[in-house]
Amino acid sequence: MGRSEYHYFCRKRPNFKNENELDSYNMLQAILSLNQFLNLKYRGIRFLENIFQTTFDQIFKMRNLKVLFLLLIPTLFYTQKIRVFILAGQSNMNGFGFNKDLPNDLKALKDVYIFQGNSVPDGDMNGGIGKWDVLKPGNGTGFKTDGKTNTLSDRFGLELSFAKKMKELFPNDRIALIKYAREGTSIDSAARAGFGCWDSDFNGKNGVNQYDNFLKTVKNALSETDIDRNGKKDQIIPSGILWMQGEGDASYDEAIANRYYDHLKTLMNQMRATLLTDDLPVVIGKISDSGKDKSGKVWKMGELVQYAQEKFVRGDKNAAIVRSTKNYGYGDDPWHYNSAGYIDMGQKFAEEVFRLIINFENKP
Repeated sequence: MGRSEYHYFCRKRPNFKNENELDSYNMLQAILSLNQFLNLKYRGIRFLENIFQTTFDQIFKMRNLKVLFLLLIPTLFYTQKIRVFILAGQSNMNGFGFNKDLPNDLKALKDVYIFQGNSVPDGDMNGGIGKWDVLKPGNGTGFKTDGKTNTLSDRFGLELSFAKKMKELFPNDRIALIKYAREGTSIDSAARAGFGCWDSDFNGKNGVNQYDNFLKTVKNALSETDIDRNGKKDQIIPSGILWMQGEGDASYDEAIANRYYDHLKTLMNQMRATLLTDDLPVVIGKISDSGKDKSGKVWKMGELVQYAQEKFVRGDKNAAIVRSTKNYGYGDDPWHYNSAGYIDMGQKFAEEVFRLIINFENKP
């Protein structure tokens, strides 16, 4: 049922012969409103819309209102949407916040799951393995997995506050995060050093780069058809890509930094294609500089990469940028934000991607 049909349906009020018909009509109005509010337009829920296509006369012939109730209510719970978000980048996506600094409301989240791919250098064949788990503190730097057991660390990234905010914004949906990040990585292969690069065309040892590890992570994550282990096949809704990276490409020379825009645009579109959604919302975090260097700048070409990030967002109507990073404090090194920074960053990413999702999913 389209939007115009919905409004016509609500305006067209028939003449009722008795109170049972009026009650039936009011029930349909309430469920239709709920249907629109929850945006239940996906596979499985369409059965509900088909019922609404039935004429009033057919429905009103039902003598027992309970029959109508029993027919309609189960369809609301026929499938449970699982919104999937990609979290990718380098160390400030991985996360250097300390679990001990977390407030109590971020220590336990309901209906939120994470698959974090094993992070390895270019050329290592064990990248991207992992297993789904309920999201808890410990998916920051130091997290390890062998594909059978996840070993949490004492650190966290933006995933906790992001997931909490998304649950507030989408209370009826479950949230699933697919995370792959590696410290020090660049997009440009010329800036990979010993960390690795996300350039899909780069062929290093064994022909494996960070983009390959990312693809393996996504493939392994989505091969599971029952993420929440409730015995029902999941209805996956790709909902956004979160990208926090750029420092690696800002660490070298002007030529590398000037290529960042093209590299970023290519990579984000490749990630969208991985999820078969060309206009999937993308939110990137703007890199910032602690100034904790004798030169006063940690990232020599930081401004050029920042310019490229802004340029990408200006040219992509389904992209947004988080700029609050410039206000964050740093931990015990010049590169990584403190715990409060990661908490705020997750909230800001959630707000931006939510705005994009609403526009994306409400397209005519």
